[in-house]
Amino acid sequence: MSRFPTSVKGCDSPSVTMEKGRYRMRAPSTVPLADSSHLLKQPTLKHPRTRSRGGISSLMAALVVLLALACLASFGFAYYLFTMRWGATIPHTIPDPADPNIQVIPFNSFHRSPQYPASEKFISYLPHSGLHNQRIALENAIVLGALTNRTVLVPPIRLGSKPLRYVNSDSLQHTLAISGKTGLRHCSQIRTQFMPPECFDYFHYTHISPWWLFNLAPSNTSPPLIYLDDLSGLSMRRRLQLPISDILTLRDSTPYHYRFMDTMIDTTPLKHKYTEIVYIPDLAQYPHRLIELGTLFGSSRLRLRDRDNRQIRTQIRQRMEFSSPQLVEIADAIEMAIGAPYLGAHVRLGDGSFRANGGDNLRQVWWKLVHEILQFNISDTLRFERTFQMSTSTEPFKTSSSAANNSWPHFPLAHFSSGNLRCRGHRHPSAHMDRLNIPLFIATDVKNPTTDPSFLGFLRTFPCSFFLADFAAHTRGLDRLRNEYDGTAMRPFLLPLLDAMVVGRASVVAGTDGSTFSRFIQDVLWRRHHGLSIVERG
Repeated sequence: MSRFPTSVKGCDSPSVTMEKGRYRMRAPSTVPLADSSHLLKQPTLKHPRTRSRGGISSLMAALVVLLALACLASFGFAYYLFTMRWGATIPHTIPDPADPNIQVIPFNSFHRSPQYPASEKFISYLPHSGLHNQRIALENAIVLGALTNRTVLVPPIRLGSKPLRYVNSDSLQHTLAISGKTGLRHCSQIRTQFMPPECFDYFHYTHISPWWLFNLAPSNTSPPLIYLDDLSGLSMRRRLQLPISDILTLRDSTPYHYRFMDTMIDTTPLKHKYTEIVYIPDLAQYPHRLIELGTLFGSSRLRLRDRDNRQIRTQIRQRMEFSSPQLVEIADAIEMAIGAPYLGAHVRLGDGSFRANGGDNLRQVWWKLVHEILQFNISDTLRFERTFQMSTSTEPFKTSSSAANNSWPHFPLAHFSSGNLRCRGHRHPSAHMDRLNIPLFIATDVKNPTTDPSFLGFLRTFPCSFFLADFAAHTRGLDRLRNEYDGTAMRPFLLPLLDAMVVGRASVVAGTDGSTFSRFIQDVLWRRHHGLSIVERG
């Protein structure tokens, strides 16, 4: 179809008209001379074009004014959106680094001398994803370092709302190399909401040393560790000045590319999600001074059958609890403030499938607490569920078998007492329901859970429910913590960790199925706090 019209309409020329594609000439009309004398007496008229030019000038002036006003309005609206977008993530006041009340979280790099013996060998890996995948990768790297007699190059832990997703090792190496804050330290000193473009993401994430977060003090079973100042490890590689021939790189193309096993004889099923098997004794024999690995996340990444090797892994895993003195002090204070043995629940609803299945996740944790832990029978549990408007279902919720896997003991009722605890709701007066008056601490990734309608059923069921936000006076100490790495305030990054530590101090914990955070709380934090052996997976 033609882009142009097939006919054109317009004002006809006084002498030429168009008709059926042809031009027809018309002679001008004639007036007898005798009758034309009156034309000379007519007043002189301005040429039509003179009036047209004046009208166009007025229209152009009006158009310019309108465009100027539109531009001003656009700039004003854009500035409003800009300040609203970034104002929420940037602190309104940035404390003076010289403030004596500020506590600096150390970010130590290269704890040892930059001179390394020629006989020393190293192993490195590429971190990615959230905190717990990074933690598991660190565990696996330390175990591999111990089993291959190599020093482990340990990258920082990345905290925040923008984790780096997995991509193949070559792409991940590049992503990690440009993900730091080198050259951006000035962003932490800007005291206005108008941020330059390079600072837009500055307060969304930070890096901390694993040395500060975990208990990684030297031990007989742990290999030497060198803490890096960047995620990619390229700075350390340049410092070592190794020739290419002295570096062995195992490049992965999928997140489950390599699995590491300690024996050639294994009864593990042939079907598993890993593409290739690497035997750890063979890895230990490589002469290269540096072995570069890709991703190491996954509890089943290392398949260990040798008893001594498994014992080494157990000892390393036991040290991966959050042990920062500042966090431990606050968690202990909140535990004492509750003042009585309490239940714990970790409810993950904030992202991905956990958000999509939020209703089921809430009901699942609620059933674990009421039916499995407090041991109300199914009939009572269903009645409570309808009474407290948790659900209108007439069928009991089927929790996973792992919910009652003896990772928690069932404490006698006599061990619990609501005492004189100040509760947000009215306690249940019935003796039969007194168990529901037991304090409940809820850790969650939901923002503002105290006002979120998702938790109304929990609050009706457990009138003595608490969230971390209820202990603002105790968490105020986090406001003083600043990161030596980038100068950022650490409170928003540490609140989820503190939340987990408090729920890990509960007498019993119910978690969200499928959540690595819940599993870490139940398998490590809770059991270590109560002096029990950790639950190992993989």
